[in-house]
This record gives sequence, structure tokens and C-alpha cells, in this order.
Amino acid sequence: MTRPTPPNPYDFLPELPELKVVSDDVRDGDRLSEAQLASGGNLSPALSWEPGPEGTASYAVTCFDPDAPTPGGVWHWILADIPPHVHGLPAGGEPGTGRELLNDLGSLGFVGAAPPAGDREHRYIFAVHALGVDGLPVDQQTPAALVGFHLTVNSLARGAITGLARTAGQGE
Repeated sequence: MTRPTPPNPYDFLPELPELKVVSDDVRDGDRLSEAQLASGGNLSPALSWEPGPEGTASYAVTCFDPDAPTPGGVWHWILADIPPHVHGLPAGGEPGTGRELLNDLGSLGFVGAAPPAGDREHRYIFAVHALGVDGLPVDQQTPAALVGFHLTVNSLARGAITGLARTAGQGE
């Protein structure tokens, strides 16, 4: 598939203070491991973040692929309502921490990277959002784009790291 590279969608949102996000599983700008691929372990990466600014009432963690061949990218993961004292998640998440919301692939929870055959390398943006509300006004069937709206209007700070993935046979 030959097409232009979409911009990073977070570049078009209101500016926010940066939240430092780190991971032992994802290095910003490097390839994701087999564990984070849909064809591999399909496992969300371990993530940790610094405390949000004063007023942080909860966190949300998302994974977004802006390079999916759709007009609006694909949400691979939305975990909201993470308590304000939590500043990290192990690989695979922590059962009972936060509330899994519907991703664009029709399921709750993380779905690993899966660029379509013949497409270029995709970016998977793992973002942590410090929120000024203790719970988003959504339910588990709310479309991911609407959840994204609520994340934007309630965010006090945001940080992200980006992993890359290719489909087998796309070249190195």
C-alpha cells in the first residue's frame, strides 16, 4: 500500500504538560517485541509513569495506531479509571486496576500490533493520560473515538512512547 504517513494525532490536541512514561518492554522509536504483536504474545507492555500534576484524580492508558489504513487510525487499547496512586502497570496489566473500554477491534483489553500485509511500518503510540476526573462518563460499549474525546477534555498532562511494527515479509 502506497500512501502518505499520517501525522501524530496528539500533535493536534491542546498542549499539555508532559508526563514522563517509561517501559522495560517498549523503547521509544524501536520495534515492538513479539510479545506485543497480535500474532505473538498479544500482551500489553509494562509501563510506568511519573505522578501527574496537582488535581490528578485518575489515569488512562491507551494504545493508538495512527498508520492503520482508515480515516481515523485504530485504538488498540483503552484502560481508564486507574486510581491516582497507581503509577505503573506490569506486562499484561494488573487485574482489577482500571476499567477496560472497547477498542476499535471490537473487544475489551489490549490487542497487539498487526499491520496489514503489504503496508509499511506502523507506529503504536502508548499514551498515559493524567485526568482531572476520577472516572470517565462512558461505559464499556462507548466507541473509542468518543472515549478519546473525553480523554482530551479531561486531561491535565500526557506522556507517550511509540513502538513500531511491521508485518512479516515487509523487509527490514
